[in-house]
Amino acid sequence: MATFGDVLSEIQDVELKRLREGVADPVRRKYLKALHDLTGRNAVVYYSGWLQRPGPENYFVNQINDEDKHGFMATFAGLDFSKGLDLILHTPGGDVAATESIIDYLRSKFGCDIRTIVPQISMSGGTMIALAGSRIVMGKHSNLGPIDPQIGGRPAIAILKEFQRARDEILQNPANAYLWQPILGQYGPTLLSAAQQSIDWSREIGRKTLVEGMFDGEADAADKAHTIVDFLLSHDLHKAHGRHLHRNELRTQGLYIWDLEDDSPLQDAVLSVHHACMLTVGNHNVAKLIENHKGITHAKVVGTIRVPMPMQVQPQPTSPPPVAPAPQPTPARLSLIQRLFLSWRVLLGR
Repeated sequence: MATFGDVLSEIQDVELKRLREGVADPVRRKYLKALHDLTGRNAVVYYSGWLQRPGPENYFVNQINDEDKHGFMATFAGLDFSKGLDLILHTPGGDVAATESIIDYLRSKFGCDIRTIVPQISMSGGTMIALAGSRIVMGKHSNLGPIDPQIGGRPAIAILKEFQRARDEILQNPANAYLWQPILGQYGPTLLSAAQQSIDWSREIGRKTLVEGMFDGEADAADKAHTIVDFLLSHDLHKAHGRHLHRNELRTQGLYIWDLEDDSPLQDAVLSVHHACMLTVGNHNVAKLIENHKGITHAKVVGTIRVPMPMQVQPQPTSPPPVAPAPQPTPARLSLIQRLFLSWRVLLGR
């Protein structure tokens, strides 16, 4: 027979597990395993909750950062790397160094047998990770984004172009220096060098990723990579870093893209996983999710989790507690009341 304490402990254990895992976890894992069962490939999701948690306070956790490497290490442990990888991406991008490191780690485990799947959006550094696949799967609703680097929220390419424009206009008419002075005065030391180096770095990562992956072994791999990376880097062409690029224009540039709608079972499986992940980051305190088809999860949690306190049985008193006597007014208080009463009578003329 279970004692009262045994039943109480069991209830608390179930409650703690529910709070720790959440209702969405078993549902999400079910669909992720279903995707693996369908394809026979390792399935890993990398999801950021930046759409649900915008704002500067969530900037770091939403972005690609070095902490994510640990998440991939955890979810790759115990996988059969010979089965390849289906990597489902939903991210706004982030740190360039962390992005490069993650791409190298993916390649060290799966080589070129990586298929990246973008059910909705994978921008900036997320686009670079998508390029790590030998092919990219996108739906009609899916988007990648430009990979032009940003410095302090400003496009590095635009910084260089603006400085060149200022130089040309001042050389043409020295009086223009007075117009440009407030803008150029905001340029800190080494800004221009840092901008150029960040552009060169992004170009190097993009070309290397494509040559060693999607175009591996092709005679014109370098030329293809050059064309695609220049397209993705072009700030003049895209006008904004947040520009959404659709699969047809990406395919026109030479990327190997498969249409998600061409495989109905795959489409159903991928979108089921996508919806489950979006509901997880949207309705729970999960800001970032990295998870494999075996249920191994690395989640970045924000906020606090309510932990139920142990219930205790309070002893019933045998007799009602004594009622404390009401406080009696002190002479000072009586004097004040009397004065107020007299003032009230004077005001009313009584």
